[in-house]
Amino acid sequence: MENTSFVEKSHIVDTSFLSLNPSTLEVIGEVINTSKEEIDVKITRAKNAQKQWSARPDGERKEILLKVAEALQSNSKQLAEWITREQGKPLSGPGANFEMQACVGWTQVPASLDLPEEVVFEDDTRKDVLYRNPIGVVAAIAPWNWPLMIAIWQIIPSLRMGNAVIIKPSEYTTFCSLEMIKVINTVLPEDLLQVVTGRGEVGGYLTSHPEIGKIMFTGSIATGKKVIEASAKNMARLTLECGGNDAGIILPGLDIAKHIENIFWGAFLNMGQTCACLKRLYVHEDDYEKVTNALAEYSSHIPMGNGAEETSVLGPIQNKMQYDKIQDLIRDSEHIGADFIFTGQKPDLEGYFIPVTLVGNVDNGDRIVDEEQFGPVLPIIKYKTLEEAISKANDSENGLGASVWSDDLDQAQKVATQLEAGTVWINQHGAIHPFVPFGGAKQSGYGVEFGIEGLKAVTVPKVISIKK
Repeated sequence: MENTSFVEKSHIVDTSFLSLNPSTLEVIGEVINTSKEEIDVKITRAKNAQKQWSARPDGERKEILLKVAEALQSNSKQLAEWITREQGKPLSGPGANFEMQACVGWTQVPASLDLPEEVVFEDDTRKDVLYRNPIGVVAAIAPWNWPLMIAIWQIIPSLRMGNAVIIKPSEYTTFCSLEMIKVINTVLPEDLLQVVTGRGEVGGYLTSHPEIGKIMFTGSIATGKKVIEASAKNMARLTLECGGNDAGIILPGLDIAKHIENIFWGAFLNMGQTCACLKRLYVHEDDYEKVTNALAEYSSHIPMGNGAEETSVLGPIQNKMQYDKIQDLIRDSEHIGADFIFTGQKPDLEGYFIPVTLVGNVDNGDRIVDEEQFGPVLPIIKYKTLEEAISKANDSENGLGASVWSDDLDQAQKVATQLEAGTVWINQHGAIHPFVPFGGAKQSGYGVEFGIEGLKAVTVPKVISIKK
């Protein structure tokens, strides 16, 4: 996952910095670090707003959130343009317009779900009822790769269950986030959803604040560990999604033509800048040539360029930090003698463009395989036996997602049960759904989002036990 800086400090440096369009390197605006004093005031206001919000009837909160979905839909065009301008993903294809439709859907679904009290035990002597109460003020730390969609994942379930939210967008995608918060706040009561901006120290102060009861974070493992440290000061509950280095295994004999489109987008959605993208592909040695040829052929027809252009389907890397990291992994692969099966055409533009790159003659132990690339570079690894492929797929500190590709679904399911990941997809990758819980294993984090389980994660369970 993206390596957003996150530094807990006793003070916040009073500085500002520029946000750039990653396709053109044009300056979008100046981002200001929110001060400690401002954060304190926002949290106090959020506490007051939360008490009033949680006191409203549940049905009323649902209706208001459905109006938020309508507002997002009405403003989706302008917000998609902001995403493209600041994050870089194209308007076309599975890009900025796609992200905005996801924002609408992931608002509608939590608003439609119910989480009623539950009688967990009853006999002639007692009755025990489990209730789900709001936690209070939720601190949300959003990433730059899907800046609005992932923010919605954090904001809407929290509000649905009666909490207030203070969100810190990534310093790389501040302005598109601010624009969305403005739209949402045309519907919500005042102070229920607030935003702080700036670099990692702002997030460090927010998440360690004694009045924060829950932290929702999407980002890197290193930053996730900083969030855990910050939560020691307030015992805040945590939902951490710390990225993945997702493996995919193609079982022998796959009809590659039937699956090539899904394999490509499983790996290169959002230029590979997606936590649950396919980042390591294991292929049986007998099928290696046909798979690599098919991927190279498909990749050669996907246009890359400025996301604002209608013809662009792939865009730039979002920021220079990530651009440099990917280039370093490519150089390391060159140094060890990897086979560059395919390298796409880089557009003649100033921005942070890296063409789609397929890398062969690599294996576990090589950096390009072991490290999450978080970009448009896919290592393809040969295997001899299925046991070898499963072992290598599980050989990672991450465990967010994985996939198995086969025309034999029974065999695919047997393999899926052996993979160490929060979600294992069959003949698809990264296919998340607002009704289906999503979360990671191992160092990809803990806690889940989406669906009923996601609503439970932003509540405090409370049992009332009655003696009859």
